[in-house]
Amino acid sequence: MSSRSAVVFPKDLRMLKILGENISLAMKRRKITQTRLSERTGLSMPTLRNITRGEPSVSIGHYLVVLSVLGLAADLGKVALDDEFGRRLQDIELLTAKHKKKPTRLSS
Repeated sequence: MSSRSAVVFPKDLRMLKILGENISLAMKRRKITQTRLSERTGLSMPTLRNITRGEPSVSIGHYLVVLSVLGLAADLGKVALDDEFGRRLQDIELLTAKHKKKPTRLSS
């Protein structure tokens, strides 16, 4: 059974790289070394290096563990919180449903 990897577009790779850089900066601001972070998260040094590089092969769970140790995990909960596009789609659906006529019942 062959495993397939997700296709990550260049724009998304840039976002992951920025996330990795932000995590690296957060570590430096807190004076937490990769060794110390490895001890606190249980993640290997290569995995932590991949996280700070924004590698897409690292699971989101590993990113979450690191963010949690850095006190930043709550920020992940804000992702997709304000789904403006989804709300617009829902509003369009609600508006078009309002204008559709309901079927009339025949009385017997």
